[in-house]
Amino acid sequence: MKAGFHAHGRVQGVGFRYFVCQEARALELSGWVRNEPDGTVSGEAGGDLSRLEAFRDRLQQGSSFARITRLDWWTADGGESLPFPYAIHS
Repeated sequence: MKAGFHAHGRVQGVGFRYFVCQEARALELSGWVRNEPDGTVSGEAGGDLSRLEAFRDRLQQGSSFARITRLDWWTADGGESLPFPYAIHS
C-alpha cells in the first residue's frame, strides 16, 4: 500500500525530514520526503498498512523540534513503485 502526506507547522529547518526518514526506516517503509516552497513538508511512503498507520501516528507527534499543526494524509492501494531506500529531497 502507498500513502502520501503533507505536514504543516514548524517543519522546515528543524530536522523534520531527517526524522521522517528515520521513522520510515525503523518501520521498513520506502518512499520520499521534501520541503515545499510554502514552508510545508510532503512525501510518500509505501509498505504494510499497519506500518503506515504507525508512521502516520509518529508524523503527527513530530520530532522534538518540529511542531505539527496539521497533517494531511491519504492512502492509495495501487500505482507506481516508490524509490528505495527512503530518499530526502530538498
